[in-house]
Amino acid sequence: MTTGYITHPDFLKHEMGSHHPECPERIQAINDQLIRSGIDRFLQHLDAPLATEEQLELVHSPDHIAFVKERSPASGYFMLDGDTIMNPHTWSAALRAAGAAIAGVDAVMKGEVENVFCAVRPPGHHAEPTRSMGFCVFDNVAVAARYAMEAYGIERVAIIDFDVHHGNGTEAAFFNDPNVLMCSFFQHPFYPYSGLDRASNMVNVPLPASTRGDVVRSIVEEQWLPRLRDFEPELIIISAGFDAHREDDLGQMGLVEDDYAWITKQLKGVANQYAQGRIVSCLEGGYNLSALGRSVVAHVKALADI
Repeated sequence: MTTGYITHPDFLKHEMGSHHPECPERIQAINDQLIRSGIDRFLQHLDAPLATEEQLELVHSPDHIAFVKERSPASGYFMLDGDTIMNPHTWSAALRAAGAAIAGVDAVMKGEVENVFCAVRPPGHHAEPTRSMGFCVFDNVAVAARYAMEAYGIERVAIIDFDVHHGNGTEAAFFNDPNVLMCSFFQHPFYPYSGLDRASNMVNVPLPASTRGDVVRSIVEEQWLPRLRDFEPELIIISAGFDAHREDDLGQMGLVEDDYAWITKQLKGVANQYAQGRIVSCLEGGYNLSALGRSVVAHVKALADI
């Protein structure tokens, strides 16, 4: 079985201004590093389709979807919040970002690939059911998780978030939902200043700045893996943010490429035991272009057993 790689040229057209850190060059850096590493040729390449508005409504309110659609500018920019901006191509890119995650679910559930990485933008894990925020328009992983339940009857989905920022949107979508287990670590106190609320299905681990990979690995072993094994997920979906890397200026944590590879291998072990190997991973943060590309290569190599 192979690893899928889902992306689309529309992700390069969405941009939020020349100095915005969530930029089209992020996808280019990933593509370049995958080619340079030599693993690109081992991946099954798929185009990201457009999600339908009905699919977005699995998580987001119709009013929120209509708000975003109606404010898609014919030219220039429209600010959804202080740091989330639309240009004329954002609506299409946001539909394809959610569509990539949905296509990833289809591909692993139909056995076309064992697992998949979706190189998408805009990212998603800060988008709440009724609002966009934090560079995110729609919550791609939340839509994918709900889609897996609706389309394939999946009863237990594990969502893993290793972005440096807490995935408040994903938490809001599934707070106390017994069909979803969310495991995350994140820098705290840090944007979006959330993640401390207690829910039976959330394993959120706030960490101080300068936390290094050895501490994160202990958290995965001692807190994530026991809960994941007890939960026995039928599908694992990853919010794959790489801004906890020590070279990333948008966070102050100390992970390196080997840490992302190690985390991925642990998740693969759980997926192989309970979920027939099924993992759908979606890009979230990661803003130092070199560190982002190298980290995605480490992540994808671990997914593909290369």
